[in-house]
Amino acid sequence: MQILMTGGTGLIGTRLLSRLPEGYQVTVLTRNLAEAELALGRRAAWISSLKGLQNLDGFDAVINLAGEPIADKRWSEEQKQRICQSRWQLTEKLVELCQSSVHPPKVFLSGSAVGYYGRQGDDFISEYHQSPHNEFSHQLCERWEKIALEAQSPSTRVCLLRTGIVLSRKGGALVKMLPPFRMGLGGRMGSGKQFMPWIHISDMVAAMRFLLETPDCQGPYNLCAPNPVTNTKFSQTLAKTLGRPCLFPMPAFVLRGLFGEMSDLLLYGQRVIPKRLEEAGFHFQFQQLDKALLNLIKG
Repeated sequence: MQILMTGGTGLIGTRLLSRLPEGYQVTVLTRNLAEAELALGRRAAWISSLKGLQNLDGFDAVINLAGEPIADKRWSEEQKQRICQSRWQLTEKLVELCQSSVHPPKVFLSGSAVGYYGRQGDDFISEYHQSPHNEFSHQLCERWEKIALEAQSPSTRVCLLRTGIVLSRKGGALVKMLPPFRMGLGGRMGSGKQFMPWIHISDMVAAMRFLLETPDCQGPYNLCAPNPVTNTKFSQTLAKTLGRPCLFPMPAFVLRGLFGEMSDLLLYGQRVIPKRLEEAGFHFQFQQLDKALLNLIKG
């Protein structure tokens, strides 16, 4: 299988590259060829631009994961535009190349996030949910998905990856949380009642391979474990795994002072479940948070 991938040097992309079997040949779009080759070597072919491509004939699949990190900086209006345009413009270009192809890719996996649903309450949220909360994360993902779906045709199926919090020992949210928790300074954020849809990196990559290789899968899929937990439960489980107390909550006003509007990602959540993924026959290796954290921290 010939694959064109964006975001191949990120947390998910690098793990996916290391888990693809023999027979998968991947071309990765990256802004820094030297850094990518140094980090990942010959796991892929590397290109720095799509300008040399007139179409995507010859590629069997597209995996589109690239985008400005959403939680690395405060959300100024300028930063919001960078977050949006880094996703929207690249996806538009990939769709144009698909549409220009005589033999377009059979599958287009395109990134999204559970932020599509916006802040929600305690109700379980599946892909069939029809009442997203209209805020920045929803607006970002809604347009991103709409652009990606323009690649859909009788020849190309599009899968939208509504990803939760990816847990990995190599980066992401868990690595940022570990230092204070290891020092015994961890605790809930805000009320702690907000749900955190999470997924182990191994299940994330396995789910992507499943969608890549299952011909009747298309549309939105929640890539998160079947058992989301509240922020309080997450904090308590992480502290217990580390053998530390969970005594120091972070008040909402402090988070808002530190991160501004971006603190919404921490203070609000969604009780998201992977209904369509399980209906399609995918089985999670890590369904419970305690086992996932134990594997990542102690494994």
